[in-house]
Amino acid sequence: MSMFCYQCQETAKGTGCTIAGVCGKNEKVANIQDLLIYVLKGISNVSTRARALGIEKEEVNKFVVDSLFMTITNANFDYDRFIEKIREGLEIRDRLRDDYLKAGGTLPSDIHESVNWIADTTEEFDTKSQTVGILTQENEDVRSLRELTIYGLKGMAAYTEHANNLGYKDDTIHKFIQEALTATTNDNLTVEELINLVNETGKYGVAAMALLDKAHTTTYGNPEITKVNIGVGTNPGILISGHDLRDMEDLLKQTEGTGVDVYTHSEMLPANYYPAFKKYKHFIGNYGNAWWKQKEEFETFNGPVLFTTNCIVPPRKNASYFDRVYTTGSAGFTGFRHIPERPEGGQKDFSEIIEQAKKCKPPVEIEKGEITGGFAHNQVLALADKIVDAVKSGAIRKFFVMAGCDGRMKDRAYYTEFASALPKDTVILTAGCAKYRYNKLPLGDINGIPRVLDAGQCNDSYSLAVIALKLKEVFNLEDINKLPIAFNIAWYEQKAVIVLLALLYLGIKDIHLGPTLPAFLSPNVGKVLVEKFGIAGIGTVEDDIELFLNN
Repeated sequence: MSMFCYQCQETAKGTGCTIAGVCGKNEKVANIQDLLIYVLKGISNVSTRARALGIEKEEVNKFVVDSLFMTITNANFDYDRFIEKIREGLEIRDRLRDDYLKAGGTLPSDIHESVNWIADTTEEFDTKSQTVGILTQENEDVRSLRELTIYGLKGMAAYTEHANNLGYKDDTIHKFIQEALTATTNDNLTVEELINLVNETGKYGVAAMALLDKAHTTTYGNPEITKVNIGVGTNPGILISGHDLRDMEDLLKQTEGTGVDVYTHSEMLPANYYPAFKKYKHFIGNYGNAWWKQKEEFETFNGPVLFTTNCIVPPRKNASYFDRVYTTGSAGFTGFRHIPERPEGGQKDFSEIIEQAKKCKPPVEIEKGEITGGFAHNQVLALADKIVDAVKSGAIRKFFVMAGCDGRMKDRAYYTEFASALPKDTVILTAGCAKYRYNKLPLGDINGIPRVLDAGQCNDSYSLAVIALKLKEVFNLEDINKLPIAFNIAWYEQKAVIVLLALLYLGIKDIHLGPTLPAFLSPNVGKVLVEKFGIAGIGTVEDDIELFLNN
């Protein structure tokens, strides 16, 4: 094998990509990402020991979460950026190790080799990268649990980074991430101890999502029920994709009064729901659909596109928009221009994007109308009495949580068909780009309550958990699983993994996960999840609806 990766749902043949990633990354990028994870394990091994002596460094915390985020599916395809990151990581590790040893710390002789590994050249990095991949762990159950933990940590790091960018930090989350990475190098841990580690990952996943929710709502206000324009204006525009609301704020401030409009794309759609952004008259609405349709929609948009995080689809070689795409933060692609980090207390400099936008044609209109969203926990709980009355009267028979991710494969049409076939006395609770499978369907409402309640981005799945916990309290139930709520979740990448682990930690059972179960679950680990949590895959639309409604 020239590479091996099975961290996303679209992995080749449902088992693993071994020649090139379905996502578009080549073997060199796949392997160098493995090497970056290896370096993070070394840093974390030293940092976990250094903390015991009172040594904690902000640069370590930032580097670890930023680097984990870079390795998420579709986030970064830029080989040179990974080489730079690894060099930076080795310097951070060595400074930390020196401080630790000077303070009287010791490193055991059997410590993981990543603590002391040395290399100077790119060629040495490439050679090492081929020896540190997933399959170096031969026990498939240990491998499965370690990777499940690491993928959860990647998702957790994404949410933690967004919160940190807004000035909200929780050192216990950083501490856990580094302890968990260290634990994945411990060959003495039993399968049972690794299962406990997975459960702890879910616990801190809840903490990370709560921290980000606090960061977003404190900074930008609680999301409001909002009708979002999906048409276009007459000015040239900039299309902003990804998830980082701090980048959204910087871009809106810098484009104000320039004659350039701003549109959201894919997972940035929920930015339209926040009060702080509604004051910008040049913030027009949302353009396009889920991330995987970008090859066609970026062509018609005409203006520059800014990726703030993951969800990049490698463009065709002759794509007209290639020289109009910019990346920032964790995102990257060879040939795209990258916007550096913001200075302390300042803004990122988006002047280059703005100047290019002024020279572009306005977007081509691909659809008209509005879609409604903004049903995060604060807004839904404001409707609690109305919702409870609808449930008690029988107007609402059941809620279906259909959060998660969208993707390219044809079998994801299941979720559109499922939403269309649901009885009219049911309501869909959603978050993440999975909503694009059904958020434009004419599903109507129940006593004024829309049948699709969009809470926001994938990280806003936390809102759905808060809503469920509040309904449990309102209905005076001891078990959250007694609520009239069913979970039919689509997954794609590692942020969906941490959402799943968070839901499991909160005690939610009988979650259906599709369109396929993760390839990184070994048969034995999958069996544990089935027996302990009732995890299941999906079947046919008809069979699944009957199962959910009668359960």
